[in-house]
Amino acid sequence: MSEFRVDQQWLDDLRSPDSRRHSAAIEDLRDMLLRGLSKSLSHQDNVDVAFLEDIVQEATIKILKKLDSYQGRSKFRTWAITIAVRTAISHMRKKQWQDVSLDKLASQAELDPQLAMDRSETAEQQDTKAALLSALKQVIDQELTPKQWTAITAELAGMPLSEVADKLGTSPNSLYKLLHDARKKLRRGLEAAGFTIDDVRSVIA
Repeated sequence: MSEFRVDQQWLDDLRSPDSRRHSAAIEDLRDMLLRGLSKSLSHQDNVDVAFLEDIVQEATIKILKKLDSYQGRSKFRTWAITIAVRTAISHMRKKQWQDVSLDKLASQAELDPQLAMDRSETAEQQDTKAALLSALKQVIDQELTPKQWTAITAELAGMPLSEVADKLGTSPNSLYKLLHDARKKLRRGLEAAGFTIDDVRSVIA
């Protein structure tokens, strides 16, 4: 049973050439992950048994591939469940953004200084925001492609880059380059106007 294994026993059993020993260890690992995930994700909505079983299956494969990277800095149980929880969170984040349109995110990044004003802000804060938005809009219109701006707004909104890449129909590496080039253009244009790219987050993020 899994609760009686120590760390090295987990490694030995999961690597065992004995099919019965190996299969028993796999089954115990899955049971352990299912219990750990059920406890760790008990506060999450829309987490059902089917979802947990899918995550356990994927996490088990990852753990078997990563066995050589386990260095004993934590208990094997903790290490394995951490991998499973991270896998689950990644899937939940992807699901959260699955039906979100990139075009909608881009359109919601309001750049009209008059519409973006907050009555609770001081006159100085409103002037700063208006100047930033005007400078940003000019840089976007003159320097960024529509695809670059869409990717930037999705990133600022918190969408996982893997999801952005899927929605744009591009590879992660191509997306990273797209964002890198877009940031360079934004930084150059904003600095010329007296702002930094970090100032944008407080306005449209």
